[in-house]
Amino acid sequence: MSFLSQQYAEMRRAAPAAAPGGVAIPQEPASIADTGLSMGFLNDLVLKIVYFNGNITGQQIAEVIKLPFFGVLDKVLEFLKLEEYVDIIGAQGGFNERSFQYVIANKGRLKVHEVLDRSQYAGPAPVPLDHYVAMVKRQSVGDMVVDAQTVRQAFAHLVVNDRMLDRIGPAANSARSLFLYGPPGNGKTTIAEGISNMLGGHVLIPYTVEVDGQIIKVFDPLNHQLVEQPATSTREPAVSFDGRPIVGEPLPDRRWLVCKRPRVMVGGELILEQLELIFDPISKVYEAPYQMKANGGLFLIDDFGRQKCRPQDLLNRWIVPLEKKVDFLALQTGKKIQVPFDVLIVFSTNLSPQDLVDDAFLRRIRHKIEVPNPSPEEYRAIFQRVAKAKNIPYSDEGLRYLILDRYKRDGRDLRSCHPRDLCDQILDESKYRGVSPAMSRELLDRAYDAYFVKLS
Repeated sequence: MSFLSQQYAEMRRAAPAAAPGGVAIPQEPASIADTGLSMGFLNDLVLKIVYFNGNITGQQIAEVIKLPFFGVLDKVLEFLKLEEYVDIIGAQGGFNERSFQYVIANKGRLKVHEVLDRSQYAGPAPVPLDHYVAMVKRQSVGDMVVDAQTVRQAFAHLVVNDRMLDRIGPAANSARSLFLYGPPGNGKTTIAEGISNMLGGHVLIPYTVEVDGQIIKVFDPLNHQLVEQPATSTREPAVSFDGRPIVGEPLPDRRWLVCKRPRVMVGGELILEQLELIFDPISKVYEAPYQMKANGGLFLIDDFGRQKCRPQDLLNRWIVPLEKKVDFLALQTGKKIQVPFDVLIVFSTNLSPQDLVDDAFLRRIRHKIEVPNPSPEEYRAIFQRVAKAKNIPYSDEGLRYLILDRYKRDGRDLRSCHPRDLCDQILDESKYRGVSPAMSRELLDRAYDAYFVKLS
């Protein structure tokens, strides 16, 4: 190891960097061994990055691969140069090693096609599976503690009675499983989202995970919300005039992203194949299943029972994970890998539970909560809040007319979503007629008739 690389390695052995939310980010690897990846894997990855970019500097490669130049990337590029896979065609913005510009050499063009046949992935370096498993255990959702005050703060913007809140709290603390059932439109999805908001703190999620040279994409911008990190002045150590690195604060491993605890939501579009590793035959890369992306957070299966697959098949898929807190996924090679199932999984349905599940499955669901229709008092409280938010003058007389003369006459149940929808209808009607929105009988009748379908 050169003096420069040795000094850089010593700098990286400092304490891990701290991230917002109390998450300790692993320190940046100081050597190839510290990455947990093989030299051959890194050689192939860097070769593909050079090939796809055509002309790229060492520093730019480091930004793409999310690994340090000194101690890791410099060793890989040195090997690729010795094997005549890459050439240096000059320097850009300086005269140090990081500014050298690399291109694929003739011999490298033959090699890269062989590498691309195995995988076309050319992005941030992955973390080994065992590193990922250890990280999930370290930041387990089961370590969260939710008390009564936290629950009431999380649902303060909603009309939820104390009895319901006292059932939600223990379900969130269980960090296992929850079955929400009841008529549609009463806030089952909203309750699940509220539970997710209570699961505070942040988690570390890798871009990708490596297993036997195979790549599994884990980070998903649609399901993972990044937490902004303090800007660092440089991603590599400053170098003095004589070439010695100037030791500063330890840098975090950029292969890990700081995110809010995941909240993955799926509905009727869910199919069984999305709960397994999804292999792309063109790129030769796997996409992690939903439950793996949800590790450390909440996984909501909304409209349960309306999926394209049978409810029984979906439930059978969850029996082992719910019981053992681990999941087994299969690679194309036939190898099975074991990953944590550290997820608060929520099933939400407006169908009758007796038609969907049997006693064996319900036994494995830790908490079952019925979300009933609101009482007249709760319905009034919801209507008051919604009317205020939408700048509609609230009227007890108007609401009394709506409930007694319209709901009861038609034999219609009160639902928690009705105040919001009826107020929107009032706004539409008043805008069309050029009058101020109000809870008058005329506007309420028009809103009611436009919103509801007549029941036989």
